[in-house]
Amino acid sequence: MKRIFCFIAMMVLSGLLVPAAALAQNSDQSAEISDALTKVDINSADAATLALALDGIGMAKAQEIVAYRELNGDFESIDELADVKGIGDATIAKNRDKIIVVVKEQAAL
Repeated sequence: MKRIFCFIAMMVLSGLLVPAAALAQNSDQSAEISDALTKVDINSADAATLALALDGIGMAKAQEIVAYRELNGDFESIDELADVKGIGDATIAKNRDKIIVVVKEQAAL
């Protein structure tokens, strides 16, 4: 029993084992970081990133998304992807949880 306690104490001190209280304290930040790492912003991602991150989106469709964005400006919603040639509602539905839309504010003239 003493060996187990010493082992756990060494793991905590070395940073390899994080106490549950520390995990709970950082859970909100972890969720935000996790979303940022697992979701793709369709307003800033390049074609290669879109093709890798999204199901049913190959390089050709990813390039269509980027071309549409460059021609028409940033997407304002995920549903606007349906306006891109070759992207349908089914593709949007299966990728909805992987997509975020970060709308940049327009600079005042």
